[in-house]
Amino acid sequence: MPKVGAGQLRIAVEAAAVNPVDLLVSAGAPVAAGLVGARPTFGLGWDVAGTVDAVGPGVTAFAPGDRVIGLQDRLDVRTGAQAEFVVLDADAVASAPAGIPPEAAATLPLNALTADLALDVLGALGLTSGGTLLVTGAAGALGGYAVELAALRGLRVVAVAGAADEFSVRALGAAYFAERGPELADRVRELVPGGADAALDAAMLRADALDAVRGGGAFASVNAGAAPVPLRGINVRDVWVRADGARLAELARLAETGALTPRVAGVLPLERAAEAHARMSEGGVRGRWVLVP
Repeated sequence: MPKVGAGQLRIAVEAAAVNPVDLLVSAGAPVAAGLVGARPTFGLGWDVAGTVDAVGPGVTAFAPGDRVIGLQDRLDVRTGAQAEFVVLDADAVASAPAGIPPEAAATLPLNALTADLALDVLGALGLTSGGTLLVTGAAGALGGYAVELAALRGLRVVAVAGAADEFSVRALGAAYFAERGPELADRVRELVPGGADAALDAAMLRADALDAVRGGGAFASVNAGAAPVPLRGINVRDVWVRADGARLAELARLAETGALTPRVAGVLPLERAAEAHARMSEGGVRGRWVLVP
């Protein structure tokens, strides 16, 4: 049983999402990249939805029995969210969105926070309301949240996904649709002459997505180490997510109102975690696989 320290709370896990970062951790990528040192055991799981089990000294915002969601954003941990209990700092946690099952709520923290932070980064680089934003992987969990959040900010979204996903990504708020595949930049530029003002690359298309952005535009890579070379004066930034309970609370309220759409690809018991990871590694997942203890 993980112990609770000052400023922390322990959550009895009801649901934990499986994300691509879990596959990287289990494959040893963070160690190979020098992001963390080698150790015998690494915890898996960043997203959690559950019930507060205990609180440490100094925690006043939450109490045992509260329904919450949270983000475990550290790589070097022995126990992650894919467990029966997880301990998080209180400022990494928010009240769970009312009326949304924990399996769906568990898909919010990592993906919605990443999309929101990427939009903040692009905004700081000059992307403003009325501008055009290319979102790759728009049918995925992160890309879907990015489309919805961008539309809420008044951006005109060019969604990139498979042909079968056009209706669904337009329903999320995309103004334009470009089918993924060869010569993507040409198709985008037919829709948006001169190229998009910015891109949020959730599908790791790298140079193919960069080529669809106008010169001097902005580009956000949400996958560590996947940023392309900043050709044509395009401002390229890596986006590293961090836990932010206050912002997560705002995103939870958007989910409550239906402005954000959690999507669950499937639910499996925790003891079948390996199966969920294998299905995630196959690609083509719409939403997130979720584990329940």
